[in-house]
Amino acid sequence: MLKDRLDKWELPFDFDRKSGPKGGTIGLVGLGLIGGSFAKAYKTRAPQFTVYATNRTKSTLQRAIDEGFADGVLDENTIPECDLILINLFPEAAIKYISENKQFFKPNTIVADTCGNKRGICEAGFRLAEDEDFCFIGAHPMAGTQFSGYGNSKEDMFDGSSLVLVPTLHSEFDITPRHEMIISRLRTLLAPIGFGEYRVTDAATHDRMIAYTSQLGHIMASSYVRNPAALESYGFKGGSWRDMTRIAYCNSAMWSELFIENKDNLTVEIDNLISELQKFRRVIDESDSETLKALLEEGSRRKEMTDHNE
Repeated sequence: MLKDRLDKWELPFDFDRKSGPKGGTIGLVGLGLIGGSFAKAYKTRAPQFTVYATNRTKSTLQRAIDEGFADGVLDENTIPECDLILINLFPEAAIKYISENKQFFKPNTIVADTCGNKRGICEAGFRLAEDEDFCFIGAHPMAGTQFSGYGNSKEDMFDGSSLVLVPTLHSEFDITPRHEMIISRLRTLLAPIGFGEYRVTDAATHDRMIAYTSQLGHIMASSYVRNPAALESYGFKGGSWRDMTRIAYCNSAMWSELFIENKDNLTVEIDNLISELQKFRRVIDESDSETLKALLEEGSRRKEMTDHNE
């Protein structure tokens, strides 16, 4: 399996096994929760890296520069210096950025998006990379909070988390030595960030799994808190409420784009959830305690199995 080979790859020449990466130049497109956390991790933990950034809100970009988390502006003059460009935008905006700036990427620059869906951005990214001489790879950090924006970003956001990599639109078994080289270089350049695991997959598998592990959860949280009883719940809320509703706080513009772009996978998961809820409703309505206990015990076993596999 490709996952088994990841830890066996040799690290590139610019990596010192005792002190880590010797440095490099990073371009950050977008300084929200994710981009801001990359900036803070690089400049706090690995000041030998040069970080250039760009952001739609110029006051946020200036704040990052003033705080020492960016060394300057990422533009047509500094893009050619970058070894790695991390694009932290919504999918459509990410595609637009690559299309408009591809001519500035130096040969073999790694360009990675951090979008929540992968089929659309990867199809465009790989196609654009074929026309130029840069390396595109899809990337999705399995980390974040219910809050957005640079003000909520933090240096340790990604510590111990998984980074899902999509080096191909096709099966993970289609990985070539060139893909392996790109992933190895990327891991070196991301060493200061603190990822605990790298999971390699294809774009379709990513979108199918993320519909279940991420997007469905946001739908559930929003649906749960929209119950009229929520407005009368003061004094009745405990851990269950907090666990279920934390991610009801969300960036509605971003999540709406992700949900609709991935609707084929997400609607399947919504239907699966409705089916499970109907099972519970039926056995509760019928006072079928034995079946109800069996359903709850199966849920506990499934949770134990998934925790064990982490």
